[in-house]
Amino acid sequence: MCGRYSIYESMDDYLRQLALDLVVINGYDHERINRYNVAPSTRVEVIRPAPGGLNVDRVKWGWSPFWAKGKRVDPINARAETVMTGKFFKSLWPNGRALAPANGWFEWIPDVADPKRKQPYYIQAADGRSLFFAALAEVHPGLEPDERSGFVIVTAAADEGLVDIHDRKPLVLTPELAREWIDPGITTERLAEIVQTGCRHSTDFQWFPVSKQVGNVRNQGPELIKPV
Repeated sequence: MCGRYSIYESMDDYLRQLALDLVVINGYDHERINRYNVAPSTRVEVIRPAPGGLNVDRVKWGWSPFWAKGKRVDPINARAETVMTGKFFKSLWPNGRALAPANGWFEWIPDVADPKRKQPYYIQAADGRSLFFAALAEVHPGLEPDERSGFVIVTAAADEGLVDIHDRKPLVLTPELAREWIDPGITTERLAEIVQTGCRHSTDFQWFPVSKQVGNVRNQGPELIKPV
C-alpha cells in the first residue's frame, strides 16, 4: 500500500455507518473532514475504544516504538503476517487497536515503457460507501501533540485484480468486522482470524486512474479522486 488515502466525510457519517452502540467520550469536529490526500506524518482522525465508549483522536500517521525513534522514518503500515508476533509492534498489539476511516486510497503503477513514470490510481468501494482500515495506535492526550503518539495501518496481501495495482492493500474491514476489531471483549483468537482472513475481497472495490496532482501533498481538492 502506497502512502496516501482520502477521508472527506464527517466523522458523524463514519460513526453512523459503524452503527456502534457506544458513545464518543471526547469531543470531535462534526464538520466534513475534506482530506482528499492524506500523507504520512500528518495528523488524521482515528477511532479508538476507550473505557465506557470511544475516542476520536487526530493522530500522526506513522509510529515507532521508543527504542526505534530516530533510527529511520516512522513506518506507516504494519504487515498482517507479522504484526501479531513481531517485536516492532509488540507494545501496540493487541491493546492499541483502532480504526482509520477512509473513502479510498491511492496506488502508483509504473509505466511499462518507462518505469520512472508512474500513473496514480484511486481505489474505493464499488458501492461508494466508506471504508474502515484496521489500525494500531498509541495516543497520549494533551493540548499539544505528543511525539510518542502515532498510528499504523495494517496491510494484507492483495488478491486477484488488485495485484495488478499493488501487491499490498489495507486490511479493509466491513462495518461488522470493524465493530469487532474495537470491541474490548474480543479474544486474541478472534483477532487473529480477522487479521488473517477478514480483509474485504477485491470484488468489493473499483479502481481507476486519477490526476498526477495527487503526488503533491499540498493538493487536497475533490478533483484528485476523479477519473482521468
